[in-house]
Amino acid sequence: MGSLAVNADGNLAVKAGITSHGVSSRLVAVDALRGFDMFWIIGIEGSRGVVRAIRQISDSPAVEFIARQMSHAKWEGFTFCDLIFPLFIFVTGISIPLSLTRILGQSGMRAVYFRIIRRFMLLYALGVFYYGGLSRPWPGIRLLGVLQRIAICYLFASLIFCHFRLKGILAICATILIGYWAMMTFVPVPDVGAGCFEPGRNLANYIDAQYLPGIKVSGTWDPEGLLSTLPAIGTCLLGVCAGILLRSQSLSDSKKIAILAIAGVAGVVLGYLWGLQFPVIKKLWTSSFVLVAGGYSCLLLAVFYLVIEVWNYRMWAQPFIWIGMNALALYLAYQIVDFQKLASRLVGGNIKAWAGNYGDLLVCVTAVGLCLWLARFLYSKRVFIKA
Repeated sequence: MGSLAVNADGNLAVKAGITSHGVSSRLVAVDALRGFDMFWIIGIEGSRGVVRAIRQISDSPAVEFIARQMSHAKWEGFTFCDLIFPLFIFVTGISIPLSLTRILGQSGMRAVYFRIIRRFMLLYALGVFYYGGLSRPWPGIRLLGVLQRIAICYLFASLIFCHFRLKGILAICATILIGYWAMMTFVPVPDVGAGCFEPGRNLANYIDAQYLPGIKVSGTWDPEGLLSTLPAIGTCLLGVCAGILLRSQSLSDSKKIAILAIAGVAGVVLGYLWGLQFPVIKKLWTSSFVLVAGGYSCLLLAVFYLVIEVWNYRMWAQPFIWIGMNALALYLAYQIVDFQKLASRLVGGNIKAWAGNYGDLLVCVTAVGLCLWLARFLYSKRVFIKA
């Protein structure tokens, strides 16, 4: 069977009779970046606990700065915590060219479609289960949430990747972001008017209140709601473009890193400039937020690719690789298993008291260590649970 490659313009292509050795379909840097992001997803509450524990030891400006970065912006603005979710969607996009091209080369387009639909349905079902499944009678079911948004972004970004060239993907992404901006800015909300971005008074929140059934975590609207999922697909498409770039065999590593770095800086700058009119708001996933988060994601990818793939420094990233190879399993496990309570059983009581002001910090670090131990155990046993 012929091997598969991604053309410079992003097309899927099969090279009959030629074995491609240019770029591996699996990049360690991508696994490590996914693990880095998942480390914060599963540990953000624990991280806040660490910050609270450190505050018992010190209230320096540095600690206060870290504490702010470990919390979401209340509405407008951007913190490190606000990067975590879009970074995961961005990495999901990176994986699309790397995985689907391999499947196409081995089994054909029909298998690619089957993979896309199966993964979408499984991720969506896990999202419903994660938020309580069918444990509550209707309408006590949350139809849209974090995993459901990832599933929807994966579905549409994958289908777009299969049928459009790189320029077409970029054009679609730009159309989505500009179209979302136009709707949010010029479509009037009843009794409010057009161009309002305040909580509960904007177009996205109004559409959720009118048309989104089931549980809405913010009362009448949901931060992972209907209209705001549209620009989230744009975030995933930015990742798809980065994945096409990484897989390109016509570009040197230095050029790939340079393009990622330039795109990253440009995204952050343009995002904040756009934010002067269309504010950077995670809970609305504004177009300016997409550019800022996408820019930082590109910069992180450039750093991980440079250090891991080019310089071949991998030992420091090993824990992230453990997590990245089992990201979904660890995400679900962290919600089912109370690692904080388990850590208290190991180092609570007299041990915590003996540690004095460092007692809470000891418990929090132990909880993170237990999660890393689980990731290492699954990795060592070659157990990889994927959607």
